[in-house]
Amino acid sequence: MLTILGFAMIATFLVLIMMKKMSPIAALVLIPALFCVAAGKGAKLGDYVIEGVGNLAPTAAMLMFAIVYFGVMIDVGLFDPIVRGILRFCKADPMRIVVGTAVLAAIVSLDGDGSTTFMITVSAMYPLYKRLKMSLVVMTGVAATANGVMNTLPWGGPTARAATALKLDAGDIFVPMIPALGVGLVAVLLLAVVLGRRERKRLGTLTLDEVLATETVTESETVLVGAGGGSDRTRKSSGESGSGAGTGADGDEAEDAEANADDGFKGLDPGRATLRPKLYWFNAGLTVALLTAMITELMPIPVLFLLGAALALTVNFPHMPDQRARIAAHADNVLNVSGMVFAAAVFTGVLSGTGMVDHMADWLVGAIPDGMGPHMAIVTGILSIPLTYFMSNDGFYFGVVPVLAEAGAAHGVSPLEIARASLVGQPLHMSSPLVPAVYVLVGMAKVEFGDHTRFTVKWAALTSLVVLGAGLLFGII
Repeated sequence: MLTILGFAMIATFLVLIMMKKMSPIAALVLIPALFCVAAGKGAKLGDYVIEGVGNLAPTAAMLMFAIVYFGVMIDVGLFDPIVRGILRFCKADPMRIVVGTAVLAAIVSLDGDGSTTFMITVSAMYPLYKRLKMSLVVMTGVAATANGVMNTLPWGGPTARAATALKLDAGDIFVPMIPALGVGLVAVLLLAVVLGRRERKRLGTLTLDEVLATETVTESETVLVGAGGGSDRTRKSSGESGSGAGTGADGDEAEDAEANADDGFKGLDPGRATLRPKLYWFNAGLTVALLTAMITELMPIPVLFLLGAALALTVNFPHMPDQRARIAAHADNVLNVSGMVFAAAVFTGVLSGTGMVDHMADWLVGAIPDGMGPHMAIVTGILSIPLTYFMSNDGFYFGVVPVLAEAGAAHGVSPLEIARASLVGQPLHMSSPLVPAVYVLVGMAKVEFGDHTRFTVKWAALTSLVVLGAGLLFGII
């Protein structure tokens, strides 16, 4: 009974948000509450919710102060050079912009924290997508999938959980998986090329001087500035633009366009009052120190961001009115994301507290035919794709993986193979409604969660299958 209710609850949630019948926050709260009552455990709903909130409170605190910290860093101009560098590569070509999104998300993912990755990636790329009228779900989908592949880093979470659950060394799990994960990254880049070419075909390719001639677009702090007049926008087809980096001019005119691009089209408004160029290296050093402390686990991440946000505000904006203004400027993002996390606490609290997640896992493991025993590593890889989407990483790695490893051991399958195979589903996991970081992504990108889910799931699942196939080809799994 609990198995059926668990699957029905998840399916109901996904259908309602993808059809936009309910907002994610309302669905995360009301649907599990109704199913908790249907399971005959309505009297314990409060206990389940409080337990779920307690488990996710550190995550909510981390996200709140991380948004403030990176919001301040964006305001003071820390990421402006990154945007300019991406612009030089992208040259207003939609395909290059999508590829740049994948590369940036993968690089920033090295810190092991999805929320940080999404905040930096969206902050840098959102102005480009808005100016060129590109699809924002392409940005969120590519960023989430790239981060999912990189989420398998030993300090990212899943590898450490698998190592702990099976009493293995994280290095023994991760290092042999590097070739397969490398293939996964290549698959994400190819996906970015395909989606980028689709966007290029839909929109055409703007030349740099054409972009600079368009009107100034003002959207809070993420403003793209044009360096020309208000002439009408014209587009060039991808066929006319050759490589997609078309200049719309030849000879000296092309060089002028390049120079104008560097001087005028800088992604974030170069004249905004919040810039602190004299404090650039302080802010860069503070950010590097913060990320280093996160990776080395010097302190709990929420504490690090709390301290970092307080220090960044105090140094960059020493006057109280300026500090209040900066906090107010980012209050919408803070409220949206933290509210979503606490709403997700209701969902996870009911799913775990009622025992639904345990019954679902037991049913799935029990449904595996005995003849599949010698192929348990492949089974684990395939199961990891839907299970890490419908379950938290803790539930999967500590509840399901040990059972799969035990079943595999009976047929001579090494626990290391099971552990490596269990990482396959991470590209899809990062778009799960149970992952708080995804709400940072869709919130900052101003994308409906249902639209993101509908677009991303198929591509992320395909990437996971590519990683599994590469693991089998290389003999890793």
